[in-house]
Amino acid sequence: MIKNYLKIAWRNILKAKGFSLINIAGLSIGISACILISVYILHETSYDKFVPESENIYRLVRQYDFGTEKQQDVHFSANTARTVAADFDEVEMAGRIMENDLFYGAGTNEIQIDDDPMQHHEEKFAYADQSILDIFSIPMVYGDRKTALLQPNSLVISESIAKKFFKDQNPIGHVIYLNGRRDDPRTISGVMDDFPSNSHLDYDYFLTLSEVEFGKGEQTRWIQSNYKTYLKIRPDVNVEVFSETLNETLISKYLKPAMVAAGLAMAETIEEKADTFLQAMTDIQLYSASIDGESNIRNDIRIVWIFGTVAFFILVLASINFVNLSTARSANRAKEVGLRKVIGSGRSNLVFQFLAESILISVIAFGIGLVMAELLMPLFKDMSGIALEMPWDQPLFIPILFLSALFVGGLAGSYPAIYLSGFSPIQVLKGRLRLGSKSGGLQSSLVVFQFTVSIILIIGTLIINEQMSFILNAKVGFEKEQVIQLYGTNMLGEKDEVFKEELARLQGVESVSISDYLPLENTKRNGNSFVNEGRDNIDETISGQAWVVDEDYLSTLGIELIAGRNFDKTIASDQKATIINEEMAKELGLSDPIGKRISRYGDLSEIIGVVKDFRFDNLKERVEPLALFMGKSNTIMSVKINSADIPGLLETVEGKWNQFAPNLAFRYAFMDDSFAQMYDNVRRVKLILTSFAILAIVVACLGLFALSAFLVEQRSKEVSIRKVMGASFEGIYGMLTKKFLLLVLGSMVLACPVAYYMMENWLKDYDYKIDISWQSFALSGFLAALMALFTVSYHAIKSAKVNPVESLKSE
Repeated sequence: MIKNYLKIAWRNILKAKGFSLINIAGLSIGISACILISVYILHETSYDKFVPESENIYRLVRQYDFGTEKQQDVHFSANTARTVAADFDEVEMAGRIMENDLFYGAGTNEIQIDDDPMQHHEEKFAYADQSILDIFSIPMVYGDRKTALLQPNSLVISESIAKKFFKDQNPIGHVIYLNGRRDDPRTISGVMDDFPSNSHLDYDYFLTLSEVEFGKGEQTRWIQSNYKTYLKIRPDVNVEVFSETLNETLISKYLKPAMVAAGLAMAETIEEKADTFLQAMTDIQLYSASIDGESNIRNDIRIVWIFGTVAFFILVLASINFVNLSTARSANRAKEVGLRKVIGSGRSNLVFQFLAESILISVIAFGIGLVMAELLMPLFKDMSGIALEMPWDQPLFIPILFLSALFVGGLAGSYPAIYLSGFSPIQVLKGRLRLGSKSGGLQSSLVVFQFTVSIILIIGTLIINEQMSFILNAKVGFEKEQVIQLYGTNMLGEKDEVFKEELARLQGVESVSISDYLPLENTKRNGNSFVNEGRDNIDETISGQAWVVDEDYLSTLGIELIAGRNFDKTIASDQKATIINEEMAKELGLSDPIGKRISRYGDLSEIIGVVKDFRFDNLKERVEPLALFMGKSNTIMSVKINSADIPGLLETVEGKWNQFAPNLAFRYAFMDDSFAQMYDNVRRVKLILTSFAILAIVVACLGLFALSAFLVEQRSKEVSIRKVMGASFEGIYGMLTKKFLLLVLGSMVLACPVAYYMMENWLKDYDYKIDISWQSFALSGFLAALMALFTVSYHAIKSAKVNPVESLKSE
């Protein structure tokens, strides 16, 4: 019986080639989109779950409530981990990772291996405790995981780094020198597996923290926070209860007394303003958007939900097409149903027959969709920036797809099957059934739903694009165009000033500055506390940034000085002076700051200038208070150019570089490109959403195209009679398209409030954002109406031009 159902189903598919092609095409597009997005979602939700006992591993997070805003941070003092491990039996292990490139060795380095004179630029350095290897059960290729970071000056590298520099040899015992420091060798003590793409840990080098101290007393100072702290909790512990106990102990027993001893006024309210809690390791990737410094390197669970919703709606749109086309096609199947019933077919047989056709179409579409997804995967990988792969190695992958095909086919075909099998044979054979009319209300509702979803996607795409353009073209308070960043200039040693002077003399170079502190993410940052002179133990301190720059920094980056003067290296007192931004003056309550002095951990600095606020983090975050100090921070050199021959100038600069640093590769970037990279994640999200929005609209238009063909066909005799009675081409065209335009108008009314609510919530992440304008909604409605009109017009024009004799000759 099943074989017979499938045989007849196949014949009917071949008989109605156009109908079948559109149905299969729509479903295939929807299924391929669903597969791609599902692979993406599975990857994002699988983060860190490969780690043994990952459900027991947590990261410490601290939240500060400043009344008008809340800030979250993951950096704690050096002694937090060992104190927690010693004080709480609930903790099996605790460990620290320090990746702040403010401290020597973390972040990026120029390295030499053994006696090789060549310098190699390497990234992804971090300091780590031995316990970090144990907490995460990091597999080792060479060396003993339990002792790899115990010895001072030891170093663990990743397998890919080992292969890069040592081929297939065991690198244990080889020595690495950082940044030309031949007096500070680091001995390779182990090789660890590369961290997979679904790990929030992304390091190639672990430097030991054994016997390391970044400044006198740094390892015991509770008010200096530079370490990410991880805890492995015993399985039987109630984490919520333990988190509350941990918070109370860390703040009341340790942090508050340390702040009181340091004379910090904030100590009085720290218990009310600070809250320490545990973040599950498996939540780090998707639930860290509100944590300072994490928003640009982590994903957001809301993005995953948006992608999942888009995938779901694309599949729903494709299924709606099937329902609409099947019910509209009832005109061609009514007599078949009548004859089958007359010769003895029961309704259940007819239902199974129609379901067989639906499921067969679904299975074919799933097969084609799977092939499409495999072919599109390389493109999707580039769009997402993630090393995604089709999960062919998962034993349940194909069975789940097959069951999904059966489910989608059965669900999409259930209404048409019940509707078509319900025709009365007598009414059909007597020609008294107005075919397809019963489903008119449902068809209209489904079309409205399709275009409501399409309009929401169009509005969202337009607003996201507008916000991105606003970010990339916004006035950020500094000049990022035609500024070249040269990297590794710390390797020039004492020759860096000479090199700077050489570059400044080149034709086409306006100015040159040496500083690692740039208004770009992933450059150096130094959070400090500030207070007005004489108010150290009275006022609460202001949290802000302290940057070390040279006297050419402001002119090179085009930062506007609005009061006072710039640094002057010929004035000895400028070594202790500072230039602050407007936000720092505002938060310190200084209306006339020039000449005033501010305290930073007890050190006084006279304010000699005020600069206009400029953006130095992404536009999701507010401008922080900032104080500039004159000094040397020489890993990056910024060169402001004014030349039409940029390639020629770069070649000249490279020639100069090779004279000064013959053993180090010339590396550079343009600041505007680096600025744009700050928004790579948002740009990728925009690209993916736009692409899938277009797919959803294509699916909706495919269905509308076929639906309009059937509905126009049903009215062919009416059109012919109207033409005989003198109706014009314009009148007939308007009659056939009016209904669809009204449906689009209804969709617009439903879509606008939903889209407005969704985009308002999305824009809340940005302190600097566009205002949602009516133009985006008007343009979306216009585009939707235009697409509907374009889709329907083919059949409407064809019907309006047909010779009425052709339609009426059978009457």
